[in-house]
Amino acid sequence: MRIGLDFDNTIIRYDEVFLQAARERGLLGADFVGTKQQIRDAIRGLPDGEAKWQALQGYVYGSGMGGATLFGGLPEFLRRAQADGDTVLIVSHKTEHGHFDPDKTDLRAAALSWMETQGLFSERGGGLAREHVRFTSTRQEKLKRIGELGCDVFVDDLHEVLTDPDFPPSVRRILFSEIAANTDGAPYCVCRDWPSVSEVVFRDRR
Repeated sequence: MRIGLDFDNTIIRYDEVFLQAARERGLLGADFVGTKQQIRDAIRGLPDGEAKWQALQGYVYGSGMGGATLFGGLPEFLRRAQADGDTVLIVSHKTEHGHFDPDKTDLRAAALSWMETQGLFSERGGGLAREHVRFTSTRQEKLKRIGELGCDVFVDDLHEVLTDPDFPPSVRRILFSEIAANTDGAPYCVCRDWPSVSEVVFRDRR
């Protein structure tokens, strides 16, 4: 198989980094707890909230990325794919620089550096190939690239990506979400963690 994976909030987990950075900037109270999505919704509800959220993202996805963690179960998934001879491809909608980042951190270079630090390019860490990590500047470019790469399945944390009319129709879709989602009529199945993704992707194999 050719297995496509999103990067942000699918491979890399930012929840604690977003929470700490938001508290440090006075955007959230010290008693606030929640996922990255809940943090986003709370900040967007503030005056000029969208700009504040974009600025926070610029920091977290760049110079603050070092505090992010790898989702549990992903290395095992990658090693299973590697052992079965599958090709894993990362396709990420990520601009080169954050729109509100005064430091103009190279977000793509930061992502690759983080993956290197996590050992994802090593044989032991799953054997990802650097040339199989692709970044796009827009969602439409991402959808086009997924089709061009011939992905058989794609895992993403955003339902709006998986339900976009331009999403390649032949690609099996998995929504990676720890929050229960209504799948009535949805063109995807929902997996709450990487062991669940493994079960769905590899279920037809002994």
